[in-house]
Amino acid sequence: MSRIGKQPVDIPEKVDVNINGSSITVKGPKGEITKEFSPLFDINIEDDAVVVKRPSDSKDDRSQHGLIRSLIEGMVKGVTEGFSKKLELVGVGYNAKVQGSDLVLEVGYSHPVKIEAPEGIKFEVEKNIITVSGYDKQLVGDIAANIRETRKPEPYKGKGVKYIDEHIRRKVGKTG
Repeated sequence: MSRIGKQPVDIPEKVDVNINGSSITVKGPKGEITKEFSPLFDINIEDDAVVVKRPSDSKDDRSQHGLIRSLIEGMVKGVTEGFSKKLELVGVGYNAKVQGSDLVLEVGYSHPVKIEAPEGIKFEVEKNIITVSGYDKQLVGDIAANIRETRKPEPYKGKGVKYIDEHIRRKVGKTG
């Protein structure tokens, strides 16, 4: 049996979990997330914890067992604590600012790049550090990846938008 899949997901006091067939809704202080899972898996609430049971020991079922449990755990953690990603702007003249709920980047193009915040996502800018936070882990990661995609870090000077813990492998330039 999957070591991750067989562990129950504890439900904190402030969180409400509703299971409707193969759909799970998790509601907490930060927001509400609904996800649809495979109807083959048996998902139940037992002793203030969500338990996932797989239908068989086939390779596909074993591989999805831990995934479904981890997704449910991410939903519970998201509505209680939330998730965040930090990005850093590196380059002369590169800056970012928040206008309303949207993020406006000036990263060397002839025009500013505007990134709209979907529901549940919040941007914060402090000097050259951009923080993307929200309650849906997948959405936070997607928005952070889209921001990085506006100007990927280049290998010669390291200019661009990079994750705060990302290491850019540098190349040697031309020698004259």
